[in-house]
Order: sequence, then structure tokens, then C-alpha cells
Amino acid sequence: MVRTTLIVRLALLGAIILGVTTIFAGTAIAAEDQDNDHTFIFYWENDAFSNSDAHYTNGLKLLWVSGPLKAFAEDKRLPGWSSKPIEYLPLVNSPATTKHVAFLIGQNIFTPQDIDNPNLIVDDRPYAGWTYIGMALHSKSKDVLDSFELDLGMIGPNSYALDVQEGMHDLLGSKKPQGWEHQLKNEVGLVLVYERKWRTWQFGLGNSNLFDFIPHLGAAVGNVYTYANAGGEIRLGINLPEDFGTALIRPAGDASIPAANARKNKAGVHLFAGVDGRSVLRNLFLDGNTFTDSHEVDKEYFVADLMAGVSAHYNRFKITYSHVYRTKEFKTQQDEQIFGSVSIAYLF
Repeated sequence: MVRTTLIVRLALLGAIILGVTTIFAGTAIAAEDQDNDHTFIFYWENDAFSNSDAHYTNGLKLLWVSGPLKAFAEDKRLPGWSSKPIEYLPLVNSPATTKHVAFLIGQNIFTPQDIDNPNLIVDDRPYAGWTYIGMALHSKSKDVLDSFELDLGMIGPNSYALDVQEGMHDLLGSKKPQGWEHQLKNEVGLVLVYERKWRTWQFGLGNSNLFDFIPHLGAAVGNVYTYANAGGEIRLGINLPEDFGTALIRPAGDASIPAANARKNKAGVHLFAGVDGRSVLRNLFLDGNTFTDSHEVDKEYFVADLMAGVSAHYNRFKITYSHVYRTKEFKTQQDEQIFGSVSIAYLF
């Protein structure tokens, strides 16, 4: 009976995600710019790639990005009342840039290191889930990408992170995590993010781009995350895609927006290495609930991600694997974390 209930809950969550994604896709076809290039991207991150099951243990995100627009108001998916506020946003409304609108849905799951312990582990991170939807506005030239993203979601039992993890463990015959009764309490989460990326140091031979460097700079504010971040990525390969690099599941991290050379039938493969450093003022998943008492730990105020991997693309598809090393996020964390990230992008 328990097994059946978990499967039903997991299926229900999957149906919700599929339904939202279908709505995005359907409105894409119905929009006036339906003949332009849209992009669908699936992200999956998991610590199973490093044979562990702790801390940031799983992430899923589905992303839809519109075709190119001259102005955000051209996108009929945006409500009419949003046009004026969007016009006042800095950095993304230059008439010389191409615009894209993106919609997304995702879920991140966090656990302590010992998921077999049913008791509250006071010196380890809280159990927590974050299920959210979001909208992003991208403005790009050939070498610069500006992004604003707004994410809204639920932390706590209503994120259904418990159901997803227990359901997956049940289906795979893994041990059931024991401490979810100590997870963070229900709370609406909101985060607004800005980030800029540059394509620099570009080098090629003939019609093939072989090398580039993509630095980035940004900031986030909200009850979920508040931080400033900076970093960069080096890419080396054959026929580098004309996009803005490799994206992990993080606010405003999406860089595989429609590339100008995606329809040129150019096959390509490249290696990459990158870093993102964050000066963290707030991380709800470590600091605990904003408006009520909950489990919390003392966070580190500086966190860095180091990543390396490989990406391949052909015609309308791009697939990427990143292996990520993350420094300790809280004072009593025993070890740094390693996880893998897979993304599949399709231009349609």
C-alpha cells in the first residue's frame, strides 16, 4: 500500500510538470512568432554520478525559450499588463539586441549526509525541497547576454520533494530516507536574479570556432537566495556553438538559448572548464525558514563551483555533461560535494 501511494504521488507530480510543459509548448505554437526557433532544454543533476546521496542530491528542470524577438511585447504569452514594467528594466531593452522569453519549472532536493538516521542531525543541513516555476527575459547581441529571471515556488512538504525521493528510492529498491519529518516547513519562495555573460577571446580557423572564454557576473535577491556571483568558462573544440556556454541548474544560469548556427547542420564537439564563485548572504536551505523556527546550520559565506565536461551538438540537438565540484556550503559540512549535470537541448 505504501509503495502504491508513493508511485501515485510521484506520477501526479510528473503529470503536473508534463502539463505545465505542454502548455508552454502549445502557446509557443500558437504565438505569432511560431515560425521562429524555439528551444526546449531538459536538465538533470544528481550526486549519484559520484556514488553519494547527500546534500544537493537531485535537481530537475524543464525550460522553454522563445524564438528571437525585436521587443518583449511581441511575445503573446506575456500578459498585457507586464509590458510597461518590462520596458523599465535596465540592460535588456536596447533596440539593438535580440530578445528571448523563457518559462521554466524545476525542483531541487537537499538532504543531510546520513539519510538512514531518523533523528534530527543538528550539525548537518536540513532536509529540504524547492519546487518552482519561473520566467526569464534574455537580451543578447553577438557577444553579450543579459538575463533577468524571476522564480516563484514552494519550500517544505508542499514541494513534494519527499514524495519524489521516496518514490525514486522505492522504484529502484534503494533504502528509504528516514529523516524527512525534520524537513523545512512550508514557505513560499521568491528570487529575482540578474546575470550578464560575455563571449570573449574568440579564435577560429576558416568557418570553425575553436576557442572562446565566457565570463559572467550577476546577483540574486530573495528569501530563497541572496548573493553576488562571478566566474567564467573556457571552451575548446570544433565548431563551437554560438551560444553563451554551459549552464547548471541555478537561477539565470541558462545559457543554451537559441544559437545563430543551430540550423547550419554543423556537427561539433568541445571540452570546457569553468568556475562560479558566490558571496552568499542568504541560503534558505541552510539558514532555515524565514518566518518560523526550523532546523538551520551556519553557512559558509563564500561558495565556489568548479566544473569540467564535454558537449556535442548536431543540427537541432545539443547534449552536455558537466562534472561539478562544490566547496563546503556550511561550517560543519564534512566533505566538499561532487555531482554530475546532464542537459539536452532541442531547437524546434
